[in-house]
Amino acid sequence: MELSKTQQIVDDWIKKYGVRYFNELTNTAILMEEVGELARIISRRYGEQSEKDSDKNLDLADEMADILFVLICLANQTGIDLDDAFKKNIKKKTTRDHSRHVKNKKLK
Repeated sequence: MELSKTQQIVDDWIKKYGVRYFNELTNTAILMEEVGELARIISRRYGEQSEKDSDKNLDLADEMADILFVLICLANQTGIDLDDAFKKNIKKKTTRDHSRHVKNKKLK
């Protein structure tokens, strides 16, 4: 995995340009804000809402990267190794859901 490298890049950026990490509560609020911005694009571009002219130039990839950046900030400041966390999460999902989705008639 390469998430540890990404965590280091974010940490270096914060130390050089960001002065310090925002506290965890502030970063959680920022994360929710960024997820809302992503949801707005998805609901208008791929959902049933019509896209406003002002939304047409919004960059879906950039919004996803904003979410990833803030999530990495939270991981860094709470001591989470995302490589390890992701490996454990995939193992959990595989153990728990190894046949759940293939047996789901709704997905066929």
